[in-house]
Amino acid sequence: MCFYMQLRFPFKDVEDRFDAEIDDDTAYLQSEDINGFTYPNVPIILNENPKQIRTDYSWGLVPEWSKNTDFRKNTLIGRVESIEEKPTFAEVTHNRCLVISSGFYEWRWLDEKGKNKEKYLIINQESEIFTFAGLYSTWKNPANDEVLNSFCIMTTEANKTMEYIHNYKKRMPIILNKKDENDWLTGKLDFKDITYPKYDTLLYAMQVG
Repeated sequence: MCFYMQLRFPFKDVEDRFDAEIDDDTAYLQSEDINGFTYPNVPIILNENPKQIRTDYSWGLVPEWSKNTDFRKNTLIGRVESIEEKPTFAEVTHNRCLVISSGFYEWRWLDEKGKNKEKYLIINQESEIFTFAGLYSTWKNPANDEVLNSFCIMTTEANKTMEYIHNYKKRMPIILNKKDENDWLTGKLDFKDITYPKYDTLLYAMQVG
């Protein structure tokens, strides 16, 4: 479901890939093991400024109206089919972003309860550095006025590759084709336009670990 990902390339490669500048290279997260449940700051590009790569947005969306951040483990991802109906996401549907990655991890269940699993790394065959379709939010803590920037990743029904791997829920993150990244940011691509099987990306999966 894309709770674990990697970004193994240095920030200069990412800048070149998107023809954009990073806001703080000392805060850039380069890692082959990024765990969403630690709410890390992952590099993203916002629709309000596509020429800048932001490093101050953490994974796990917190809407503006929230009183706290206790539920963030449930907002690492958002189902694209119902995104406009969910109160958590409804107010940020125009806050488009590109979540930068070089791969993500998923586990194939070998039994009904998932006690035995195979770990896979999934990459985009089109581009070593690719993006997930995301949404972002800015939240102010009512207790101390501290500001928290956050984002989530959109998911859709699994394609043929991911249906084999993510065989218990059959979902996958929405990986944008390179030519569609700007259209996602500008809103030219609607949510229904990036749902599988209407929208698909050529993926490659390898067993790891």
